[in-house]
Amino acid sequence: MSTKPIRVLVLTTSTRPGALGPAVGRWLIDAITPRAAQLGAELVPVALSDLGLPFLDEEEHPSSGVYRNDHTRRWSEIVDAADGFIVLTPEYNFGMPATLKNALDYLSREWAWKPMGFVSYGNTSAGTRSVQHAKQVVTTLRLVPLGATVAIRIGDATENGRLRPDAGRDRAGVRLLDELVRVAQALRPMREPLRAGVVAGPVPGSYARQLTPDDAAEVTVLQRASWVDEAIVNDTLAIPPLHESLEEVADWLAAWQTTGVWRDGRLLGMVRVRRDGADLHLGRLAVVPDLRGQGVGRWLLRAAEAAAPPDVRRIVLFTGAKSLRNIDLYRSEGYVTVPAAGTGGITSLAKELSAT
Repeated sequence: MSTKPIRVLVLTTSTRPGALGPAVGRWLIDAITPRAAQLGAELVPVALSDLGLPFLDEEEHPSSGVYRNDHTRRWSEIVDAADGFIVLTPEYNFGMPATLKNALDYLSREWAWKPMGFVSYGNTSAGTRSVQHAKQVVTTLRLVPLGATVAIRIGDATENGRLRPDAGRDRAGVRLLDELVRVAQALRPMREPLRAGVVAGPVPGSYARQLTPDDAAEVTVLQRASWVDEAIVNDTLAIPPLHESLEEVADWLAAWQTTGVWRDGRLLGMVRVRRDGADLHLGRLAVVPDLRGQGVGRWLLRAAEAAAPPDVRRIVLFTGAKSLRNIDLYRSEGYVTVPAAGTGGITSLAKELSAT
């Protein structure tokens, strides 16, 4: 399971002046904030009344991702950044409010493979018919509606426009959050290939993207698994990837451009690059032991080279002097050994790039 925090959008959908939605939202945030801290979840309250979304006014179909209006682009960014949603919805005439339907219809890819839980409120049915109506729509968008819900009967639960204290309702809110976080974690591998900047990877079902400091935990695990063989072959434990802390890994992820190959939420391999004048320094080329020999390392190496700025003249790297398998790979890709001062036990290699 990923260690990244889960961002939960708490969405108040009613825009009617004097509506109960803001009071329900305040209750929910107060009730679940302590549990969210324990789960490492970030709660992001958003009210549709603050967004000013008109009725859908985009020329292109939402599946195109082509948005001409600022309000659409702003809504897209908010939804895209979320890992899951808790929707606070009233019931209007046996259904969800038009504002919620409209907000859902604006987007497509941004909703996919994210859980959505509901807190409903109303009179006779406590808003449950609104939830049933919404579930028919959200599944079409590849959202995953939760089984856990909270239903509030207004006449029993409110006094002077506020919700009365109710320990049972508080517990129901926490259960809803618990289920949402679990499902959001489980669905993360389904969401990630849809992110902007993601490309197909070298093995079936894999994909590649730029790594960030948020990926430090997965990178640390990959490093521990990948450099044990290097330590054995070179007869030394003085290899930084075997000792770096999470904080140290996060620091260099912020400083280097690092590409990672993923499959089903597992980091399979990575490589990092950083420019120094006319040179591009390449390092930390790593592949999980069970996928070595299947072209992942070679694919990462070539991807890093292809991304070199046009005015870079040389790519330089180093590896253990006894890491013959690594050295053979680099030489087969056109790298040659170069002298390097003060690097006992290390082989330095470089590849000249053609001027364009």
